[in-house]
Amino acid sequence: MAPGVPTYPVGGLGRAVVAAVAATAVLYTLVAFYPAVGAVLARRAAEAQDTDVLLGAVLLEVLFILPFGAAYLTAAVLMIIWTWRARKNLDAFPGALPQLDPGWAIAGWLVPLANFVVPVRVVAGIARDSLWRARTPVLVGVWWAAWLVFSLGERLASWNDSREYERLPEHPFNDIGYQAYVGFYQDALVRNLVPLAACLTTAASLIVLVRRITAAQQARIALAVPVWPAPPGWPGAPVPYGWPGVPAPQPAASPAAETPPAAAAPPAGALPSVVPAGPPVAGALPSVAPAGSPVAVSPELPVTDPSPQVAGALSTVSPPAAGAAGGTIGA
Repeated sequence: MAPGVPTYPVGGLGRAVVAAVAATAVLYTLVAFYPAVGAVLARRAAEAQDTDVLLGAVLLEVLFILPFGAAYLTAAVLMIIWTWRARKNLDAFPGALPQLDPGWAIAGWLVPLANFVVPVRVVAGIARDSLWRARTPVLVGVWWAAWLVFSLGERLASWNDSREYERLPEHPFNDIGYQAYVGFYQDALVRNLVPLAACLTTAASLIVLVRRITAAQQARIALAVPVWPAPPGWPGAPVPYGWPGVPAPQPAASPAAETPPAAAAPPAGALPSVVPAGPPVAGALPSVAPAGSPVAVSPELPVTDPSPQVAGALSTVSPPAAGAAGGTIGA
């Protein structure tokens, strides 16, 4: 289960949906076959020439329709609530990919025109993610197709019944008038066969779907195992202190003091790059170095007298003048 996402029990609600749908199907079967009873009563009215028998047939039909309407509304409300809960549970199931928000589980049945498409999409997503199916189960398509046939067929049959009933004589006074009532009930029975077959198919497929989805969701909710954080001991899950096989925590070692690396010794015979400063050489310009950086100074060289050949050449080229310290070349 995803942590922090609530789940809703659907077991008891699913059983209530199954019971309500089954009751609705049984009561509609009685309503659909009632025209057979109406035809029998119309024949008795014709034999007795009694219009009160026809009135009793109409009242008896109402007594069949009222329980069916109550069961139908109850099943519809329970189905909407069950669909909403089942859709909300998908948010807590890992791997579920619902396509519609939970609000459509309610609004999809109430919005005109949308109620032809949205409810089946919601139930299809619930069936796929609850039953771990890559594709929508075929039973969902069977249920929805039968439901559409029942909804449209039942309305069409009711509309035809109302139109035909208005053409009947209000107070039949001969056999022709009573036979018109007999024919009306016989035709109504034929018109109800298609909606009845669709109703039974819808109820059977929906009961199977609700039971399968409810059982699958209840099984996953009963596990009550969160996806993450995983329970201690699972691979990749943090294990608390005290769990079997977990060593006791040890104090952390203090970091060792960092020591600067030792300077490498120069190779043998190499001149040092920096030497102590000696007396400046005459005529040499001082070198300017950035502040704080060591200044490289050339090593002091010994001063020697010129060789006899050089001294003789200098004396012939420029003899010293009297009182002068030196001579000039080419004077």
